[in-house]
Amino acid sequence: MDLDFFNTLILTAKLAIITTLLLLIISLPVAYQLAYSHFKGKAFIEALICMPMVLPPTVMGYYLLVAFSPHNALGIFFEKYFNTRLAFTFKGIVVASVIAGLPFMIQPLQNGFTSLPNSFREASYTMGKSKWVTFWRVLIPNIKPSLITGIALTFAHCIGEFGIVLMVGGNVPGQTRIASIAIYDQVQALNYEVANQYSIILFIISFILLTLIYSINKSFRINTL
Repeated sequence: MDLDFFNTLILTAKLAIITTLLLLIISLPVAYQLAYSHFKGKAFIEALICMPMVLPPTVMGYYLLVAFSPHNALGIFFEKYFNTRLAFTFKGIVVASVIAGLPFMIQPLQNGFTSLPNSFREASYTMGKSKWVTFWRVLIPNIKPSLITGIALTFAHCIGEFGIVLMVGGNVPGQTRIASIAIYDQVQALNYEVANQYSIILFIISFILLTLIYSINKSFRINTL
C-alpha cells in the first residue's frame, strides 16, 4: 500500500464526512416541514428530492457538470462571488454528493417524524414549549433510529458513489479521485490486487454501517415494547 492508496482513502472519508454533515444540517428542517406541513406542490418537492434514487448517476452527473461549467450561470456565479470553480474540483464533488445524497438522509428523517404520535407535539405545546424547543427536546430524541439510519445510509452511499463523482470531478489524483473511481482505474490497469484492497475496505465499512442500523433499530424496538 503506497501513499497514493492512503490519500485516496482519506479523500473518500473526507468527502463522505463533509457531505453527511452538510446533509444533516440541510435535511433536518426540510424533513420536518415535509412531515408536518401541507402545501401545494409538496408532492413535486418530494419527487424532486427523490430523483437521485431513480435517475441514472451519469445523467445527473452530466447535468450537474453542465450547470457547474464556467460558461453557465451557476458556474459564473460561484466564480464571480466565491472565486470557486466547481467543475473538476473537490468542492464540486461535495456539492454533487450533497444533491445525490438528499433522499438517503431526508426520507428516513421524514419517516421518523411522521411515525411519531401527534400527542408528542401537542403535549409539549400545552406545556408552553416553543416549536424550537419541541423540535430539539421532544422530536429529535424520539427519532434517533431514523437519524442514525439517515447518517449511515448517506455515508455509505457517498463512499460508494461513482457516476456522479466521475462526471463532475473527473479523475484528478488527490483532488477528486475517491476509492470507487480508484477501483475502476485499477481494474482497467489489470491491477486486481490493489482493486481488491480498496473493495474489501469499502465492503467492510458498508457492512459495519448496515449492522449498526439494524442493531440500533432492533434495540429501539425492544426498548419501546
